[in-house]
Amino acid sequence: MNTPKYKAFLFDMNGTMIDDMDYHTTAWQKILKEELQTSLSWDEVKAQMYGKNSEVLARFFGEDRFTQEEADRLSIEKEKIYQKEYISQLRLINGLDKFLEKAAENNIKMAIATAAIMFNIDFVVDNLDLRHYFQVLISADEVSKSKPHPETFLKSAEELGLDSKDCLVLEDAPKGVEAAQNAGMDCLVITTMHGPEEFSQYKNIIGFVKDYTNPMLEQLFTGQK
Repeated sequence: MNTPKYKAFLFDMNGTMIDDMDYHTTAWQKILKEELQTSLSWDEVKAQMYGKNSEVLARFFGEDRFTQEEADRLSIEKEKIYQKEYISQLRLINGLDKFLEKAAENNIKMAIATAAIMFNIDFVVDNLDLRHYFQVLISADEVSKSKPHPETFLKSAEELGLDSKDCLVLEDAPKGVEAAQNAGMDCLVITTMHGPEEFSQYKNIIGFVKDYTNPMLEQLFTGQK
């Protein structure tokens, strides 16, 4: 009987489970232009698309521009725009449905470990009927420090009752890979938004795949790297 090398898969969500990052950029740009009167370009907005929503706002406007209540309101407003635009396109990245089924069949624990707020996690897992696969859901609301700080992944492993070495992180972004490295975890990169050349500084990457149909993923269920 094969014994998988990893006892848990920790999934980032946006860009890793669903290919939706352009919709987040569009929603932020709408908020920044129409409500906050900026003229930031698409590329300028896209470059800041990581971490908590409050951290995104702080990078654009400074730490003291908004009260927590104002930041929370803008965050929810942005996510409502995103959800309205993306709902008709909401689907898992190719092959992930079968990958989740196989992981469950192999008794591999799973968590979503993301900088998204729970409002968006619920939007994804409930509309796609995925909640039963995941023992742990860690959102921006459960951590004090965002990626590349390792808290998101360390908290996921702790709640699963596992050591870092037993967890494989699935990520699409350099900051997420760095967070996994800081947590002492291996990482598989899904190249929805970033090419392999953007990850050359990280030593914890076991491979790059475009989606979950790649045959190399079979190795995750046979005790190999």
